[in-house]
Amino acid sequence: MEHPTGYLTALDAMNRHVNSARPNAPVQVERARPALLAPTRQATALALRRLADRIQPRPLPTVPRCS
Repeated sequence: MEHPTGYLTALDAMNRHVNSARPNAPVQVERARPALLAPTRQATALALRRLADRIQPRPLPTVPRCS
């Protein structure tokens, strides 16, 4: 072989790919990350909701009609 390093690298990559689909393949556990911006998002949502409540047009007062 002219490039034994390339051959070994390709063989290792092929073995990892083939063996990763097996039921007993090693699995990395996903850890849930803490929500870093949750308090900021809640404060922003509250501020926007209050602003929307202030800006929203109020319904016109109903005038009683005589019929």
